[in-house]
Amino acid sequence: PTESVELTCQFIDGGGKTKLTQVSWIWEPSDGQRDNIAVFHPIYGQSFPNPAFRDRVVFLKNTLESPSIRISNLRMSDAGRYTCEYATYPSGNEQGTTTLTMLAKPKNSARVLTVQAGTKSVVVAQCEAVDGKPAASIKWLASVGGNHSTTATNGQDGLVTVRSEYRLVPTPADNGREVTCMVDQRTQDQTWVYPVKLSVEYPPSVSIEGYDNNWYMGRSDAVLFCLANANPQPTTITWTAMPGPLPETVVVEGNKLKVRKVDEAVNTTFVCEVKNKLGVSKHQITTVVIGESTEPRRKHTHTHTHTQWLQMPASVYRCTRHMSVTRKHVQTQTRDNTMTSHQTQHHNLLKQHDITACTHTHTHTHTHTLTHTHTVRQGCHTHFSSGAKFSPV
Repeated sequence: PTESVELTCQFIDGGGKTKLTQVSWIWEPSDGQRDNIAVFHPIYGQSFPNPAFRDRVVFLKNTLESPSIRISNLRMSDAGRYTCEYATYPSGNEQGTTTLTMLAKPKNSARVLTVQAGTKSVVVAQCEAVDGKPAASIKWLASVGGNHSTTATNGQDGLVTVRSEYRLVPTPADNGREVTCMVDQRTQDQTWVYPVKLSVEYPPSVSIEGYDNNWYMGRSDAVLFCLANANPQPTTITWTAMPGPLPETVVVEGNKLKVRKVDEAVNTTFVCEVKNKLGVSKHQITTVVIGESTEPRRKHTHTHTHTQWLQMPASVYRCTRHMSVTRKHVQTQTRDNTMTSHQTQHHNLLKQHDITACTHTHTHTHTHTLTHTHTVRQGCHTHFSSGAKFSPV
C-alpha cells in the first residue's frame, strides 16, 4: 500500500495494415466481475469510468501505440488480472493480460506474560505477525521444555494475522531464561528474530551464609548473610534470635547481621525471615561460641649461637653435647657438678683458671607466644647447661 505500479501495453502490428480505434484497461478482481478502469480514444480522449481508480490511474503516454498506465496509492483490493484490450479494424479486438499480486509485510511483535510458578502448563510468551499477505510462518527457539500452538485469522483484502503461543509448566529456574520468536514471510529480506526473557514469579527461598564454626570469644569480624531467591524482590528481611530478642552486640544492616564482639550472648540461634507478595520463608542457624580460635598457630624457627667459657688447666677441652636453653631460670654447672648462678660461676672461673671459649649453635622452633631470656655479660654468654660432658682433645 501507498506504493505505485506501472502496467505496460504496446500494440505490435507485423504487417502495418491494422487500424487502432480505441484501447481500454479492464480490471478483473479474483472475487469479482470485469470492469473498465481506463479508456483512451484518439478523438474523444481519456476516460476513467471506475470511481475506485479514477484519481489513482493515469496514462503514461497519450497515444494508442503505447497506452501504458500507472496506478498510485495501491490498495490490497487492487490485486487481480489487468487486461489491455484494443479495438482494431479489420481484425477486431486484440488483448494482453497481466496479473497484479499484492503482498503485505506483516507487523511482527513478541512479548512475555508474567506467570507464577506452578504445576500446570500456561502461556508464557506470545508472538504474532499481523496483516501479512501471504500468511507468515512462526517458529520458536527455546532452551526450556515446552511447546507452542499457532493460529491464523483471515482479514480484509486477503490479509492474514498469524499468532503463536509458547507454553510450559513454569518453575523458579525458568525465570529469566530466553525463548526466541522467528517469523518468515515472503516480503521480508530475512527471518525476523526476537528473543524474550521469561518472567516467572515465586515466593522466597532463604539461606544463611557466613558462619565458619570459629566464633571465639572476643572476635570482632563475625558476619552472617541472609540470601534470598525471590521474584518479585523481597519486601522485608527480618533478623530475630531464638528465643528472645537479638543480643546487644549485634547490628543488622539489611540482609547482613554483624557481631561487634563475640561473647556468650551470641551463643544462640539466629533466624532470617524474608517476605514478598507471594509468600514468606525463613531459615535459621545456630552459632556456637568457643574459648579460642580454632585456626592453627603459626610457628617460626631461629638459631642461637652461645659462647661457653670453660676451665682449661692443662689440656684443651671440647663440648660434646649441645646445651639446652631454659626459659626463665638460667643456671650453670661446674665440673664438680656444683650448681651456681651465672654471675657467680663466671666469677669463679675467671679467678681460678685460664679461660677459653667453646661455641655451639642450636635451633629453636616455637610459637610467637613464647619468649627467651638470655644473660650476656661483656660479650660472653654465661648460659651453661647442666649435664654437659667434656672430653680431652
